[in-house]
Amino acid sequence: MSKGQIVVTGASKGIGAEIVNQLAAKGVDVVGLSRTGTVPAGTGIACDMTDEQSVRDAFAKVAERGPIAGLVNNAGVHILGAIESLTVESFNQTIELNTTAVMVASREAYPHLKANGGGVVVNMGSFFGKLGVPHNLAYCASKAAVAAMTRCMAVEWAADNIRAINIAPGYIETDLNRDYLAREKVKAWMAERIPLGQPGKADDIARMVAWLCTEPGGFLTGETIYVDGGQGINH
Repeated sequence: MSKGQIVVTGASKGIGAEIVNQLAAKGVDVVGLSRTGTVPAGTGIACDMTDEQSVRDAFAKVAERGPIAGLVNNAGVHILGAIESLTVESFNQTIELNTTAVMVASREAYPHLKANGGGVVVNMGSFFGKLGVPHNLAYCASKAAVAAMTRCMAVEWAADNIRAINIAPGYIETDLNRDYLAREKVKAWMAERIPLGQPGKADDIARMVAWLCTEPGGFLTGETIYVDGGQGINH
């Protein structure tokens, strides 16, 4: 694939931080975008992914450093709410970061990727995007949209040698949910529902993303890759 910087959104913590670490360990010139501009490795740039101008300015700063070879749309939010009491504000907040920000960042990255001879866009979906999950209407809708957007990017940008892949994690342990996942009731439920018997690690997702960003992709584009321990196909 083309040489250049890989931009990771939502890079300050959780899966995004681990993606930055994995890419940096591979010697990639990685730029992490976060609200604070703080990232565990590489270069950090402050950016509010829900502010279109902030995203535009951030990509201009990245381009000043050199060519861009890839984008990882990782920033996201998960707001629970029963459908009958779900507010438009909560729904829009979820869509704004999980879906609209993916479109805006990808759009802003596109001319730079094209100018660099191609590249890759990796979107962070979820296996919830194909499931019906109580109290998750907004989140499920937002992640289903990301999968659809990935397919559109793949076919529209193929002629520019830009591939688009959607990663759909299952339950992944991070600093934000570690205590919850450690509850005995939750562990027992996961042992029954997840064929591999336990949640994944942020490293599981980060290594997959790093591979997609650094290895020749060949014929792979437009697909959703589920990294969920088999839960989404378990009867």
